[in-house]
Amino acid sequence: MDLADGAEEEEFRARLREWLADVLPTLPPKPDPLDWPGRRAYDCGWQRRLYDAGYADVHGNAPPTQRLIFLEETERAGAPYVGANFVGLLHAGPTIAAEGTAEQRERWLPPVLRGDEVWCQGFSEPDAGSDLAGLRTRAVRDGDAYVVSGSKIWTSHAEVADWCELLVRTDAQAVKHRGITWLAMPMDAPGITVRPLRTLAGSTEFAEMFLDEVRVPVANRVGDENDGWRVTMVTLSFERGTAFVGEVVACRRVLAELAGAARKNGTWDDSGVRRRLGRLSAEFRALWRLTQWNVSEAQAVGGVPGIGGSVFKLRYSHARQELYDTAAEVLGPDALDLGREWNLDRLSSLSYTIAAGTSQIQRNIVAERILGLPKGR
Repeated sequence: MDLADGAEEEEFRARLREWLADVLPTLPPKPDPLDWPGRRAYDCGWQRRLYDAGYADVHGNAPPTQRLIFLEETERAGAPYVGANFVGLLHAGPTIAAEGTAEQRERWLPPVLRGDEVWCQGFSEPDAGSDLAGLRTRAVRDGDAYVVSGSKIWTSHAEVADWCELLVRTDAQAVKHRGITWLAMPMDAPGITVRPLRTLAGSTEFAEMFLDEVRVPVANRVGDENDGWRVTMVTLSFERGTAFVGEVVACRRVLAELAGAARKNGTWDDSGVRRRLGRLSAEFRALWRLTQWNVSEAQAVGGVPGIGGSVFKLRYSHARQELYDTAAEVLGPDALDLGREWNLDRLSSLSYTIAAGTSQIQRNIVAERILGLPKGR
């Protein structure tokens, strides 16, 4: 697919730039990064502005070129990111669009696009580690509902969410991958306890979640019972293949700022620093091209990214860490001051080789599904 701007894309880019120039100065002040209820309100308010202006569809049915232009222009303009809407817009929403029924798409997608409802991700469990298929949270069918008991950890945005994309085991006798089901669980259902987890940076965007006989309607099941592993692979394809693309643009902006800071404080005179900055520039340019390829391929095959997303996620995670390690070198002793630019981002970057599937898992996927190597024993 040719991703160069044509006349239609140029018009879209110009119109978006004009709208951003008008609306960004009218936004309220950003909330404290540690105030997640405040951040939810801010992020959902921004999403509503996008919806009212006709730009919310970039996360839905817009052509891939328009989506990439949107990400480029909003990041360059310093517009808010999806924030608390991350799971709904980039994980659960696309999964429901691809795998849900017409009724489910009508129920859940419009509120996500309007910023009315926030989703969290209930995948990881305390005893499973990187073995997602080793989950133990049980769901037993009782009439028109599943009764769910168990626990989740690293549940993204649980304390401010309305819904949870939840993986449960519906067949305790099945081989690991075969007894899993994907449910949409209302977070106000009785029996749910959420305990926020504080990260190294002091934020609480993750939580432990305990489920004690929570009743989830069977109508909230996406896909067939015990077919949740396949549906989950669709979710993870979006998470690894397209959910991070806006961050690539952000990293390219940070890299330019970092080079400017190095010139000002003298670290630019260090040839090693210049070499790392140059290599990172090439790295992120290549990742942006890979992003374009992944998005266009997904469009060509019906909207679901392929396994190329694992290549992207693997390399992006490490490139991001290298970027902020280089930022620490440029800052010198100021890298210990959490009030200084880039230092909180450096702490958060440590999680990227674990989140959305560890780098070890991504290497296995690349080895087995792309290179055709045999499975390890």
